[in-house]
Amino acid sequence: MDIAVIGTGYVGLVSGVCFAEVGNNVICVDQDKQKIDKLQNFISPIYEPGIEELMEKNIHAGRLAFTTDLAHAISRSELIIIAVGTPSLPNGEANLSYIEQASIEIGKAMNGYKIIATKSTVPVGTNEHIQMMIAMNTQHAFDVVSIPEFLREGSAIDDTLHPDRIVLGLDNPSLAEPLTDLHRAFTDQIFVTSIRSAEMIKYASNAFLATKISFINEISNICEKVGADVTEVAKGMGKDKRIGSSFLNAGIGYGGSCFPKDTDALIQIAGNVDYEFQLLKSVVEVNKSQRYKVISKLEASLGLLSGKVVGIWGLSFKPNTDDIRYAPSIEIVETLIRAGATLKLYDPIAMDKFRERIDHPSIQWCENAMEAAVGADAVCLLTDWEEFKTISLSKLIFIMDQPILIDGRNVYSQEQIQGTGLKYYSVGRPDLIGVSRPKALAR
Repeated sequence: MDIAVIGTGYVGLVSGVCFAEVGNNVICVDQDKQKIDKLQNFISPIYEPGIEELMEKNIHAGRLAFTTDLAHAISRSELIIIAVGTPSLPNGEANLSYIEQASIEIGKAMNGYKIIATKSTVPVGTNEHIQMMIAMNTQHAFDVVSIPEFLREGSAIDDTLHPDRIVLGLDNPSLAEPLTDLHRAFTDQIFVTSIRSAEMIKYASNAFLATKISFINEISNICEKVGADVTEVAKGMGKDKRIGSSFLNAGIGYGGSCFPKDTDALIQIAGNVDYEFQLLKSVVEVNKSQRYKVISKLEASLGLLSGKVVGIWGLSFKPNTDDIRYAPSIEIVETLIRAGATLKLYDPIAMDKFRERIDHPSIQWCENAMEAAVGADAVCLLTDWEEFKTISLSKLIFIMDQPILIDGRNVYSQEQIQGTGLKYYSVGRPDLIGVSRPKALAR
């Protein structure tokens, strides 16, 4: 199929590259000329493992191209995918201005029948609005369909090439066969439903996953008070096939571009039809408070934080991405700055983006995890990057002023902590106090 993808963010770029990878002719459009110039030279504007290699492969194969010329892209394509951003407005509702702009431009550029597919996450009823906006700007026939995405940053390519399912929302039954054929290259788990149901499936899925995360974090808080281990509790729960083991990792809460935005939007969608989504409101509140567990553990172990040196391991909201949107690290760092602490920050990928967001005289930017620990009164692990899992923990007591490690992602096991001399505090698990620092080797 000849496909145009409007928007080269996570959803648009990954979708375009993967559609090309399975044999389609794809042209990706973005109004940012600098971004397009980079893409044409195989440089991705997002950090996503493997994407630049796939871009180069499919550009050389003649199946993938990038342009700022939307009219050209639409004129040569059968399927137009809308993948522009829908960021949150101050009241939590989705900002549809980019969707509306894209719809108007699509209508003006159409030169014949097109299928318009919305991959952007949009409130229920938005595709009807898209249809109206396009119709006001063209005399050509077209159909609008909803094909929500379910990719995860850091594993977006694999999620797209090997999805759990594809949801096709359409109101024209004749489109079921060609769109099913298009997506069969990825999976045969294809679910056809109405457009409004497809729009709702996306929000409901993300809201449910966010609920699982907040639920296990609430359980972790109880575990700390009763002396249970939340990792064992989650393991026992996950063996029940009605529950499943995914998204039961206790920690400092979810972040990123999807869960915070989509939960807020679904609360607003419910409110707009006079329904108070009390459960989801609680999910959001639990997530907001959970990240401050790191602060409370620091205060419990150090007392006043003014003048203390705190090392931070990990700034992105999850590993394998440089995305810091709604990352717990933002509020934790801002809180520590207000408390008067000196901070030593390190992340394998997200340092530059974090510095654009927060730069302060009390922050030292470090080149590796061990540098961030030197002279620290405590180290806080906020993102479970793979490199942090293999650090030699026994070396920390010789470079830190106080051997305190606060693990916000429950990365380390009891066996890894034993014998290190660390005072180890995690989430929903018993605190571990290692052996004393050997006097002959102490600083």
